[in-house]
Amino acid sequence: MSAKPGGLALALAVWTWFVFGVCALACFLLQLVLVPLTWPFDRNRLVTGKLYRGTAVLITRLTPLWDFGVIGPLPREWPRRTVVVSNHCSQADPFLISHLPWEMKWLGKASLFRIPIVGWSMHLSGDIPVVRGEKQSARGAMARCAQYLGRGMPVMIFPEGTRSLTDELGPFKDGAFHLAISTGADILPIAVHGTASALPVHDWRFARARARVIVGDPISTAGMSAEDIPHLRDLARAEIEALRARLRTLLG
Repeated sequence: MSAKPGGLALALAVWTWFVFGVCALACFLLQLVLVPLTWPFDRNRLVTGKLYRGTAVLITRLTPLWDFGVIGPLPREWPRRTVVVSNHCSQADPFLISHLPWEMKWLGKASLFRIPIVGWSMHLSGDIPVVRGEKQSARGAMARCAQYLGRGMPVMIFPEGTRSLTDELGPFKDGAFHLAISTGADILPIAVHGTASALPVHDWRFARARARVIVGDPISTAGMSAEDIPHLRDLARAEIEALRARLRTLLG
């Protein structure tokens, strides 16, 4: 009897990879068509970005392994000059966070942008690569983030810098909070829970997961200076911890 569930799990994982590959390729090809058509009037890559994020949502809906969604009220007005910060526990987090109904540009490690099709789509979406540990790359990435914020496009940053391999939040880096204060942007804390089992570490197989993302209250940086970065960082961390606790209670 044990072979059946194992065989079903394997079949579902293969199906999910098939869905992922077909959807990612279709998205990339459509982006190639849209980029030259929208470039003159779409400096924020809104069209190609929304297509990419929408494809991520479509993938989650086409696989029976994942039950992803949003919990709780959303902001009355979509964020504009806003740095969105979240905990990070899985490579599946972007699939979940893409369910939020506004476009934002993601700061991600440069190696992701070299992945065929998916990484190329990130470039076409206007997302921002950064090489870890290289100050020049970090400065350039933050400058691009600031340009987006100046044009009213929110940016999405994982302040831990990498996914946590435990259920605990890792240390927060200062970059997102320095960016917010220097540009006068709000910080919008969000939290994810349940994605850790969706893409297990060091395993090619997708797995069952019920995950949700929740949005907190924006934190204004008005009147803050560089000296307030630790305080702002701690405020955002405390809000994310509270949001995670709420998610754990709601999801069980």
